[in-house]
Amino acid sequence: MWSCSCSCPPCPCPSTQRPPTRPQETERLLSDPAPGITAQPHEDNLRYFDVTIEGPGGSPFEHGIFKLELFLPEEYPMAPPKVRFLTKIYHPNIDKLGRICLDILKDTDKWSPALQIRTVLLSIQALLSAPNPDDPLATDVARHYKEDEGAALGVSREWTRVYASG
Repeated sequence: MWSCSCSCPPCPCPSTQRPPTRPQETERLLSDPAPGITAQPHEDNLRYFDVTIEGPGGSPFEHGIFKLELFLPEEYPMAPPKVRFLTKIYHPNIDKLGRICLDILKDTDKWSPALQIRTVLLSIQALLSAPNPDDPLATDVARHYKEDEGAALGVSREWTRVYASG
């Protein structure tokens, strides 16, 4: 039972809140990051992480450094984290608000408490390698990918150069 010196039941003090992640999960994110990915928890709110993902080699996002924010809802790990891109990106599965179309994030049947933040971030990095215009979130970008993939890849490369060059 969490307790503190205040008299409010139940105590909302930050020092008494249940930690939002499994401590070993956060420790591993910091001590053994996945290649091309960093995730740094906020000091004042351990539910928020500043994330960077390097664009995968061989993709139109190569050489880009993409900033994301990750938030762990109260229900985590029973519910998936909330993740969005802060860096502008031209991708059929990521909309202009940075929301990501990824089954483990949007489909509760695909999420499992056994999955971890690391798995989510690796899945997002893999999505950068394999845009899927058949399951789009940005329908205009998906249409462009389907109608003229070469031109769409060119726009993705240009946006990466302009918006994600560090």
